Amino acid sequence: MTDDVELAAEFGTPLYVYRLDDVAEARKQLFDALPDEVELFYALKANPHPDLVRALREGEGRTCRAEISSTGELAAALTAGFRGEDCLYTGPGKTRGELDEAIAQGVRLFSTDSVTDVRHVGEAARARGVEVDCLLRVNSVAASATTSIRMTGTPSQFGFDSEVLADALPLLREVEGVRIAGFHFFPLSNATDEDNLIGEFEHTIELAARLSDDLDLPLRYLDIGGGFTVPYGAPGERPEYPKLRAALERALDLHLPRWRTGAPRVACESGRYLVGGSGTLVAGVTNVKVSRGRKFVITDAGINTFGGMSGLGRLLPVQVRPAEGDGPVEKASLVGPLCTPGDVLGRQIDLPPLESGDVVRVPNTGAYGPTASLLMFLGRPAPTEVVVRGDEVVSVSRIEHRRVPR
Repeated sequence: MTDDVELAAEFGTPLYVYRLDDVAEARKQLFDALPDEVELFYALKANPHPDLVRALREGEGRTCRAEISSTGELAAALTAGFRGEDCLYTGPGKTRGELDEAIAQGVRLFSTDSVTDVRHVGEAARARGVEVDCLLRVNSVAASATTSIRMTGTPSQFGFDSEVLADALPLLREVEGVRIAGFHFFPLSNATDEDNLIGEFEHTIELAARLSDDLDLPLRYLDIGGGFTVPYGAPGERPEYPKLRAALERALDLHLPRWRTGAPRVACESGRYLVGGSGTLVAGVTNVKVSRGRKFVITDAGINTFGGMSGLGRLLPVQVRPAEGDGPVEKASLVGPLCTPGDVLGRQIDLPPLESGDVVRVPNTGAYGPTASLLMFLGRPAPTEVVVRGDEVVSVSRIEHRRVPR
């Protein structure tokens, strides 16, 4: 296997190394945990790098569709070989311009969050002389899981509140250019254990069936969301879900008995689980200093490189993988090069003894890396991204920003 440190010596730091073999393994592992009939969307927000997206579309066995939330992600999906009809377009603030572009590129399935959102989709579809499918994203009034990042059950810009959906449906049925195809749920993210994940899926399936009956709304499509987890910026393995397939089959058989024949088609979605384990961030140590008894290891990678969605308050302390074996460790803060005290990747964490010129490796950084970071802050160059398959370097690239006159 191509060595991360050798790649850093060749291409410089900060450097992301993505391994396509790991992406393929994660895809197989998740599909094996799902019923054969269940489709799987890859959420490009986790990592829109075209090589990773392409790896989830190609290869042996079942392959993913694309979940996108912008025309930029649509462009990445198309570059990776997806067709517009392979995509689910989501997000609560779709503009008329992006809807027009998406429909022009063949997107025909949209997740919608309000009556206005559905009307905007209908207007764009009529302008193009087509009819498209809308899923109604549902913000359930209740939830099952007790541990995770909650995405439902509270006031939100996402989804129709389940308790008032009946009032909205007559207005939705009046919208020309769209077909109400079913429901989209995304009740939680990063579920910490399988039982919580299963409980949430069971609640979602039961609610979808009940809403379909109560509203006299036949389901042609049901997206039950995700919540699959993976270690983030720390050592660890992808979890397995040995009970999930059977639990989903039981719940679907009970509440939607025709699902095996596609009535409705059922889908899940995942981002971090599919790509999170594929990435390693390699950073160069530029300086080591002691201030009032505390050691600071300063690297060329900060929150502009691995922001961890820091703008959303979701930056977690990283853990550094030792170069060789376990070895001795000491307490120190791992910080970046930016001119702000907030540029901290880990405060008083265990680090091997380091000095200027060394490199550190942060594992499980294939999701929410450069494009989820403060990439343009202070004008530092973006990290280089190297994609490898086995010992072969597939591509080397870096995101570039430039100001374009209008």
